[in-house]
Amino acid sequence: MKSGICYLTGAGPGDPGLVTLKAQQCISIADVLVYDALSSAELLSWTKQDCEHIDVGKRAACHKMRQEEINQLLVDKVREGNIVVRLKGGDPMIFGRGGEEAAVLAEAGLKYEIIPGISSAFAGPTYAGIPLTHRDYGAQLTLFSGHEAEGKEKGDVDYEALAKTPGTKIFLMGVARLAIISQRLTSYGMAPETPIALTRWATTGRQKTITGTLATIADIAKKEKFTAPAVGVIGNIINEMDKIKWHEDRPLQGKRIVVTRSQAQAGGLVNELTALGADVLELPVLRIVDPADKREFAELVTTAHSYDWLVFSSTNGVRRFFDAFFSVYKDARSIGGVKIAVVGPGTQQAVESYRFSADLVPDNHIAEGLLDAFRNDHDIENQTILWVRPKNARSVLTEGLQEQRAIVDECIAYSIEAETSDPTGAAERFKRDGADLVTFTSSSTAQYFHDLELPWPSGCKAASIGPITTAKLQELGKNDILEAEDHNIEGLVKTIVEALT
Repeated sequence: MKSGICYLTGAGPGDPGLVTLKAQQCISIADVLVYDALSSAELLSWTKQDCEHIDVGKRAACHKMRQEEINQLLVDKVREGNIVVRLKGGDPMIFGRGGEEAAVLAEAGLKYEIIPGISSAFAGPTYAGIPLTHRDYGAQLTLFSGHEAEGKEKGDVDYEALAKTPGTKIFLMGVARLAIISQRLTSYGMAPETPIALTRWATTGRQKTITGTLATIADIAKKEKFTAPAVGVIGNIINEMDKIKWHEDRPLQGKRIVVTRSQAQAGGLVNELTALGADVLELPVLRIVDPADKREFAELVTTAHSYDWLVFSSTNGVRRFFDAFFSVYKDARSIGGVKIAVVGPGTQQAVESYRFSADLVPDNHIAEGLLDAFRNDHDIENQTILWVRPKNARSVLTEGLQEQRAIVDECIAYSIEAETSDPTGAAERFKRDGADLVTFTSSSTAQYFHDLELPWPSGCKAASIGPITTAKLQELGKNDILEAEDHNIEGLVKTIVEALT
């Protein structure tokens, strides 16, 4: 029997870059991923293909599964011999009930490990520009919970002692009780004019910070419609924020942008938009699957050296081809003297990542541009060409190359299918909160997004990577379309920044 284990793992505060390497390693080998409502859907894409995803949805007062049920789920899955990762926002041992889950596993005699994470209690103030220790504001830091269990006659927080404690104070889960927290602290002697800052959705594109005093913060939060999840900081150290705030001044800060690429492909675009401050919704509308005829694909890969040209029209095709090639051949020279043509710089970079160079890159980064480049620069009459393509690609390359009297074989490397589930929960959030812009990187993403029949928000724009995608969007009834001047991810991001800033 397999030996099961549970990794009680901190998912960090929201920015996937703040997840520890050990957490990422555990997620990558998990048989079962049990997760709360996460600020970053990217973490779900780190699992292996056959990993079972179980959303227990814990956030504030909205739980998909009671804690007792989660405890039993962990026990059952570990007993079955699975590697289970229990992914919890922030640090599992800081107001995360990780200690309770560990105790249940221990009582059941099961193996477990605890992997700390960066808590929003510390990351939130840091991303807001608030140093939590500073020689001018004392050397003491106090952390407390703003939430108290219902039905308790006496709370767990000693507000009298807290009010008299010097230094900076941090609290989590207290937005709904701001007035009560402020009143209790001031009733025990803390000055009403004591500064307080609240940061919600810390480290993400949704991050927002408001400031006030103990006397005013509850009214300010109500006026701003400021809701959980948020971290609060109390103390004069907040005065430093005006000097060193940095995260909320980026060009796309607060702009909600939807990325429709598959989970396997979305990382680059998501990371670039996130780095510019965008609140990115990962809403994959398609998925990449193996070709129906794997044998034919393998045979064409192994005979690639016999062709005059290899043509790649997507990064997926590049990766699948070369991964298959190097599973058979150990020497790159086995590819022989074949030349390589690519549709654009993104595909070129993918080829170069395997230490090959592209012999032909068109100025116009679409299939028609590649055909023009062949026509203008190369005589391919009677030359053999292997086009590595998805099953449902346009036939324009085959037809255009044959018109130039080339001998064309098609190597079906993968298929594109509609993503029928909502693996990140983004579709539901899009319906609820809307967006400023939706990105489309292919005509397939446009079609599959349209097929979801999601309501299009008022004022929302569509951003297209190129003319073929734009034409598909127009065919589907979209009019307010931004088109990238350079038909690649970098060009798309540049166009988005120019349009939204």
